[in-house]
Amino acid sequence: MQRDRVIIIGAGIAGLVAAVELAGRGLQVTLLERAGAPGGKMREVMVGPAADRRAVDAGPTVFTMRWVFDEIFARAGTSLEDHVTLQPVEVLARHAWSADERLDLFADMARSAEAIGDFSGAAEARRFLAFCKEAAEVYTTLEASFMQTQRPSPVGLLRNVGWRGLGGLLRIKPFETLWSALGQHFHDPRLRQLFGRYATYCGSSPFAAPATLMLVAHVEQRGVWLVAGGMQRLAETLAALSEKLGATIRYGTEVRDVKTAGGSVSGVELTSGEVLSADAVIVNADAAAAAAGLLGRDVAAALPAAHPSGRSLSAITWALAAETEGFPLLRHNVFFSGDYAAEFSDISEHQRVPRMPTVYVCAQDRGDPGDPQPQGPERLLCLINAPAYGDASPAGAPFDGPLDAPLDAKEIESCAQRTFDRIERCGLRIERQSAAMAVSTPQDFNRLFPGSGGALYGRASHGWQAAFNRPGARTRLPGLYLAGGSVHPGPGVPMAATSGRLAAESLLQDLDLQSTSLPAAMPGGISML
Repeated sequence: MQRDRVIIIGAGIAGLVAAVELAGRGLQVTLLERAGAPGGKMREVMVGPAADRRAVDAGPTVFTMRWVFDEIFARAGTSLEDHVTLQPVEVLARHAWSADERLDLFADMARSAEAIGDFSGAAEARRFLAFCKEAAEVYTTLEASFMQTQRPSPVGLLRNVGWRGLGGLLRIKPFETLWSALGQHFHDPRLRQLFGRYATYCGSSPFAAPATLMLVAHVEQRGVWLVAGGMQRLAETLAALSEKLGATIRYGTEVRDVKTAGGSVSGVELTSGEVLSADAVIVNADAAAAAAGLLGRDVAAALPAAHPSGRSLSAITWALAAETEGFPLLRHNVFFSGDYAAEFSDISEHQRVPRMPTVYVCAQDRGDPGDPQPQGPERLLCLINAPAYGDASPAGAPFDGPLDAPLDAKEIESCAQRTFDRIERCGLRIERQSAAMAVSTPQDFNRLFPGSGGALYGRASHGWQAAFNRPGARTRLPGLYLAGGSVHPGPGVPMAATSGRLAAESLLQDLDLQSTSLPAAMPGGISML
């Protein structure tokens, strides 16, 4: 009997999860990826001399909410531990403002409170514990009522929490900015800056993002893990699992157009001219790119337009293998600028790379204090936030305000000087050499992810309505579905994975296959649920 045919465009995390979910239900799944490997933004770059090339994670570097993936693998009849080795971290991140100002946050809340007490005083430690309590309440209020639902609305959210939950919904301060809420919790401006950085996890400014993003603090306290071999092992594992369940993956394959017939999706046309038939298509790409017509006029007409002014942050990254000295690096390290307001004013108001950037450094050969230290050059990813103007040109660009011209080699080196100077002021010296370094700019991210302008998180989460303005899995075109960090429930590895599950669930519901009964097991011991 002919199985329902589904084409998934894009082998990012959301596309891979959708492939696992649908192949596990017995559908005929074909996953098309323009790159040569799975992962999408979860990518590696090779650095170092030809005789010693090394892979550096150049996308997501933090693995949280592992229970999302535990459930995905369990539904596929296996377990995450059977495929990926995870190591919980003791220290969430090491933070620095100068050579003499350092603060570690721990997975253990009590240890973090003690460290904050030593750093800022006992009163701030008490305020931190109160902040954690509020962050937990935000997460508890929104997890089932918002994050795990199909595309929510304000009315739907109220209905989900019910009258008894209304008080909790109001207490999470949805109409305040994160920066404002943090000012009520912390007197030390450094702590306000530290926890304000959580807004950048979804590509937003803490001065415009809603206070609900404090839930990130609770998510991190529930665990941060290191993935043995690098984050891309997770993508490779999901790809292999989807194939084990019967999906077909075609790399180096780019879609030109989503085809329709009779008012619904009928398949896709590749850039090679080949046409593939399908009963449904899931687009795992930036929703703004699809809305701009990169997958055809019918897809564009089915999606709301996305103005470039609503884009999330982009970044400039330096992936390198280098000798380091001075600062005692851990896996995750943050070197803060002296003026957070000026940093985000540069990005948001002036559309330029910050003159005084905050720098994130992921030292990928390190872990917790006491772990073995790397000998010789170590793998580093250094990142600063930047505006998403990767599709701009000196002659004009799709923004309302002033805009610097795209970065040239001289400007990139100027950014590097400011970035590595910020690091050195905090005590870390990196012996960087161009031969052992790969730089990525907003223009590069726009080339990797066309139509995004280099935005790495879809729409910015600015204002209380932002979360409701993200598109959901279903579109106005029957048979067309969306997944990825640019759609509900938002960016980040576990959220993108959740969007892939929601897209698969929507498709199954529309095909009336939610209760499909499948064989108990696949060869190799993977049962099908």
